[in-house]
This record gives sequence, structure tokens and C-alpha cells, in this order.
Amino acid sequence: MESGASMRASQVIYDRAGASIASAEISDFDFDKILDGAAWFHTTGITPALSDKCAALAETALKTAKEKGITTSIDLNYRKKLWSKEKAREVMTRLCRHVDICIGNEEDAETALGFKPEGTDVTKGELNVEGYKAMFKQMAEKFGFKYVASTLRESHSASDNGWSALVYDGKDFYHTRQYEVRIVDRVGSGDSFASGFIYGLVTGMSMKDAAEFGVAASALKHTIPGDLNHATLNEVKELMKGDASG
Repeated sequence: MESGASMRASQVIYDRAGASIASAEISDFDFDKILDGAAWFHTTGITPALSDKCAALAETALKTAKEKGITTSIDLNYRKKLWSKEKAREVMTRLCRHVDICIGNEEDAETALGFKPEGTDVTKGELNVEGYKAMFKQMAEKFGFKYVASTLRESHSASDNGWSALVYDGKDFYHTRQYEVRIVDRVGSGDSFASGFIYGLVTGMSMKDAAEFGVAASALKHTIPGDLNHATLNEVKELMKGDASG
């Protein structure tokens, strides 16, 4: 990863070919036993992009989790350097039939599932929340998602972004507070939103509070070098209360 700044975009190289997980067989895992006693199973679009075997693994795990009554979630996470749009759409459409909660940004939704929010252009910093609402409804109707969530990034430059999230539960939409973020490292910000949102739901927060927790956690991640969010629970809660002074 080579970090960008100002008008220069970041550059990423994926070195995943030949990784052990890419050649793993379904028979290597007893998903029924692995998922015993679990309450939640989460995966992302990066795993099935690594190989056909990984795609089969992800689908088997999701199917098994659903059969066992476990809540399932996926972060669409399209990565154009790992597979084609056509392959991504074919595989992710299949996987999402076994998913309760779908998370992903506008590029992920368009590329992986074929849904696009009208009137939004991240590179120009143009955001149309109404377009997202229409897109979320279509996604929920097609796949039966209980929740659809997306981070909303307004790229002023590689150094400064507007950051918020939109969530839909099949009935109501909620747009979180927006943070203006000076970026130290944006890697892991999507994962931080997903994990924060899931944490909120698992611990009994309302959809609105879970979304605010997720977006606060991920806003903080932008300020931390590396791909791991070291922000504490307290720091996230303080930011949620409105103290963004630093």
C-alpha cells in the first residue's frame, strides 16, 4: 500500500496468488461443527475473489450458518484487481441469497450486485441520499436483507473526506452524522464500520445507535496508521456524543 495525499490517489498491490486459503477445499472444514454455538457469521467479497475454491467455501459457510439459524452478514468489498465485474456479480449474487445483513459502498453495490444510486459521484464529492434509498429498497426486495448499510464517502481530496453512513431496515432509513476527516490511513475504515455496526446490533443497540457507533468507530480509524482500528470503546462513545475536537 502506497498512501496518497492531496490530489494523488493511493496505490495498492495485492499479493494473494498461491495463498494457502486460495487452494483450500470444502472438505478441509466441518462448518457444522465450526459454527456450533455461534450467533453471527460474517464474510466479505474479498474472500470469494481469491479463487473459485474460496467462493465455494464462502457459499458453504453462509448456507450452513443460515440452516443453523445464525445471523449472516457480508461486506461486498469489490476489489477490481482481484476479479472481473462479471465474475464478481455472478458469485456475489449467489452468495447474497444466504445473507441477512448487507454492507457495502456505492461502487460495491453497483459492481457486485448491479444496483446504482442515482445522482452520486464520489470523485466529484456529489452525494444523493435519495438515490441510495431507492437502491437499498431494490436490494432488500431482491434478496430479503433485514438491513442494508452503506458508508457514504465524499472525496474532497485523498487527504480530506466527508464520512457518514446510511442504513435501511426494510421500513425506515437513517442517515448518520457526517464527519469531516483528515486522513492518516483510510485502509480498514470500511471494516471498522462493519464491525462497529455489527457490535451495536449484537449488544442490543437500536439501528440508529448501531449506525452511529459504526460510523464513529470508522471515522476514528481514518486517523490511525495501519489496517487495525486501535480506538477504544470509550473513544468511540465520546465521539458519538459530539466531541470531535481532537
